[in-house]
Amino acid sequence: MFFIYAIYNGNCKKYYIGQTHNIDKRLEEHNDHTFKSYTSRFPGEWELIYKESVATRSEALIREKQLKSGNGRMFIKSFIPQ
Repeated sequence: MFFIYAIYNGNCKKYYIGQTHNIDKRLEEHNDHTFKSYTSRFPGEWELIYKESVATRSEALIREKQLKSGNGRMFIKSFIPQ
């Protein structure tokens, strides 16, 4: 099982879309700045705003690409708290 997820940092008004097989561990890594990535550049807490599951990593990569398209980003922005 793989997850496609979107996280949001209200402090910086930024969001990130990714995929993983362990959503809890991955969110913890984003918040602990465990690795160098886009999210580690921004201070503040990242919160999960969207997730969906698929059976395989290849499906997750396809869906992640869809969510990073123009229409996908508009869809994800609808989950950002106002």
